[in-house]
Amino acid sequence: MNFLRRFQSLDNQLKAVLATVVISVVWLVYAVTTIQPGDAEILANQPQQIAIAQVPPSQMRPSDSRASIQSSVIVPTVPLSASPTVQPVPPQVSRPVRSQPIRSQPAPPASSQPPTSPPAVPAYQPRELVAFADPTNYGERVLKDVYGRSAAHAPIVVLHETVSSANSTISFFQTPHPRDEDQASYHALITQDGTIVYLVSPDKRAFGAGNSVFNGPNGPEAVKTHPKFPPSVNNFAYHISLETPPDGRNNGNRHSGYTAAQYESLSWLVARAAVPESRITTHQAVDRSGSRKDPRSFNQQTFLTLLRAYTRPALTVPTPRS
Repeated sequence: MNFLRRFQSLDNQLKAVLATVVISVVWLVYAVTTIQPGDAEILANQPQQIAIAQVPPSQMRPSDSRASIQSSVIVPTVPLSASPTVQPVPPQVSRPVRSQPIRSQPAPPASSQPPTSPPAVPAYQPRELVAFADPTNYGERVLKDVYGRSAAHAPIVVLHETVSSANSTISFFQTPHPRDEDQASYHALITQDGTIVYLVSPDKRAFGAGNSVFNGPNGPEAVKTHPKFPPSVNNFAYHISLETPPDGRNNGNRHSGYTAAQYESLSWLVARAAVPESRITTHQAVDRSGSRKDPRSFNQQTFLTLLRAYTRPALTVPTPRS
């Protein structure tokens, strides 16, 4: 009661300041107890003005001209003038693969070989922007884990959704976060109108999936890069997120889904990553906490149909559970 009387005696401006402090402390306690480090879509929820970088988007694409994503460590090949200083990481020597003999077969008569033309590649060209994440929200790809063991893994693509708006997500990534627990990012984000926003250079380690493992054909794959946190796929992952529609900015199991432009841009971007479909996965599939559902309401068939138009092999992508 004595505290209440003192509080009521304060002027309105001081009351507002105290209320703000209390709310901030409550939110911080909630964040520390519920958020996993590196989970981008849960941390990105603070709407602010975003900064668009004047950098050619072509320098940020995961393509042969920008980075070798087919190597065991993603390595820059072209310097990015407007980004933070890039420390090139030497590529790892690929492990030898036992080749299988190919049996020669007689060629059929020339008359039975009708002339063929290569399949037409879609002429789609998305709008592209560059909005650099703050350097505290991403790191270097490492050659060895915290125990000194090799961290060489073939790259994967991890699909996410933002859960919040694109602007809110980007502004959070552009905000400095000195605490490891608050750091998060994607490499690229695709807005509802299909615009691709590049946030982290492909040769860097985006913090998109904090506690995660990729279950590949050779067994579980993850790299422990921080002594305090669990292993994750971040060291060999390229993280792409789809902007969530307004009716999905909650913790529900489903929403109205993604736009046709988002699927077009996603397939266009993934095709340039040169990663086989067997190594395209979702945040839900790699998450070890059992709490991640994204990307919810994802139409796998729509995505694969568009992706295979870029002459991709017919394999499978994990389907998010309802």
